[in-house]
Amino acid sequence: MNDPILSVRALRKFYGGVKAVNDVSFNVGPGEMVAIIGPNGAGKSTCFNSLNGQIRPDGGSIRFEGRDIGGISPDAAWRAGIGRTFQITATFSSMSVRENVQTVLLSYHRSILSFWRAAASRYRADADELLDLVGMSEQADRLCGVLAYGDLKRVELAMALANKPRLLLMDEPTAGMAPSERISLMALTKRLVTQTGVSVLFTEHDMDVVFSQADRIVVLNRGEVIATGLPAEVRNNGVVQEVYLGGGTMFAAEVASEAAREAAPC
Repeated sequence: MNDPILSVRALRKFYGGVKAVNDVSFNVGPGEMVAIIGPNGAGKSTCFNSLNGQIRPDGGSIRFEGRDIGGISPDAAWRAGIGRTFQITATFSSMSVRENVQTVLLSYHRSILSFWRAAASRYRADADELLDLVGMSEQADRLCGVLAYGDLKRVELAMALANKPRLLLMDEPTAGMAPSERISLMALTKRLVTQTGVSVLFTEHDMDVVFSQADRIVVLNRGEVIATGLPAEVRNNGVVQEVYLGGGTMFAAEVASEAAREAAPC
């Protein structure tokens, strides 16, 4: 078995007497897509933000490619090969799709230029290659300000890939999207995992997305891991059904939905 690209052990973060994250441990393997789920206040965001330096943990270890990165700055994490997307898209609306990606590439290559006219020709081919990966090459010259929200998410994904990450952190990547767009975006992410070998760790509330796309699932409740495993294992876990879903009604609906999909003719 390959060594994990990300290894989290006994991670802790307390706010006064509140144990936001308490003794959390999990791995993400090379080319693996892992979901972190849990009810509001479970500690997902605190755990997630500790991984790329937005929050400094109080204890435990975070190892990326064998290197201890606990307390690393967000910029250092990015340059080490950890990409990140956020719940709210962060694009420049007055710039074209291509220019947004070029801006990240300029930063990654530390190319500081005085005038955008000169910068507009830099890393154009690299930007176009990234846009092709996410299916946005035909809209490269459009302003981000006129794009549909689902397309903005694809642009943001291209931007997150500009530093050639080995690990991509996606925080609620489908927030604000229509159900069909959610599945489409995460199916695209799954294809990128296969194409590029990048590992993905994502938080998500949409159970359809989680169970259809995640290779493994980590479930948090009150700052602690209550279950981890394959989607089928987590779906059938009685503790998860009771604690996370209040009797398992959402999981029961998901099981019924998946059974219906499997029974449907191709």
